[in-house]
Amino acid sequence: MLPIFESILPIFLIVLLGVILKRLPIVDRNVWHGLEEVGFYVLFPALLFLTLYRADFSGLELTEVSIGTFVTLAIMFALMLALWPIMNRSGVSGAAYSTVFQTATRWNGFVALAIANKLFGETGLALTALVMALIIIPINLGNVLMLAWFASPNRDLKQLGWRLLTNPLIISSALGLVFNYFSFPIYAPIEQTVDLVASAALGMGLLMVGAGLRIRDTVRPKPLAILPVFLKLILYPLALTVICWLAGARGDELVILAICGSVPTAMNGYLLARQMGGDATLYATVATLQTAAAFFTIPLVIYAARYFASG
Repeated sequence: MLPIFESILPIFLIVLLGVILKRLPIVDRNVWHGLEEVGFYVLFPALLFLTLYRADFSGLELTEVSIGTFVTLAIMFALMLALWPIMNRSGVSGAAYSTVFQTATRWNGFVALAIANKLFGETGLALTALVMALIIIPINLGNVLMLAWFASPNRDLKQLGWRLLTNPLIISSALGLVFNYFSFPIYAPIEQTVDLVASAALGMGLLMVGAGLRIRDTVRPKPLAILPVFLKLILYPLALTVICWLAGARGDELVILAICGSVPTAMNGYLLARQMGGDATLYATVATLQTAAAFFTIPLVIYAARYFASG
């Protein structure tokens, strides 16, 4: 257990650095929003494209990966929909429910990629990027639909379609897979340029995770904020590990898939909640609680996944 803990410690130290830098007077507070935009529209798409373009998927059982990720996501979506009548009768608003839905189903690609890369190198990076490419459309579609239906006063399907078509993560993932499949060559200086941009993505992304956390809101969190912490950090990775194992995944592949399910929610969901009428304050609280708890739960998930993987 200690080696696993020490392996992921640098990732969380960078997140902690982001928390500290955001609160020190040495960086203009207005800079952080711009850095978030650069990460979302430039750095992370470059990393996804290049990783998928260079990845060798020949040794991966794509059927197992696809079945495991899609079935788990469908189960989580169904569970969250089943919880709505109960939460509604308990007085939970549509805006708050949409945040619980988001924080229970979204996962932070920055953290997953960083941990998988640290533990498994290029193999971990490639498989994690592939999982992201597979589920990025259904996750965004499902969460935007939930926000549009439960939180937004304007249920504009045209706007929804435009959000999906112009999502830089979806575009870069699709391009990376297409270039990989058809073996399209990229002019070497261009590839090196993209590589230089992509190399900044993980470190900057982890700093942004830390900068986006709201420590003060976690001192006395609402009981509602605890539910998605359990759902995302315990139930989601457990379901993903078991389903992928039943589908035939073994060895490092199963552990990497478990890592994908074990990370906290994505911070870009906070911006989406703020834009579409969701409970953004609750989202920030849950994201902070999940990130703090994940420091302890991720090693447990990796340990359990390695036990399953050897069976």
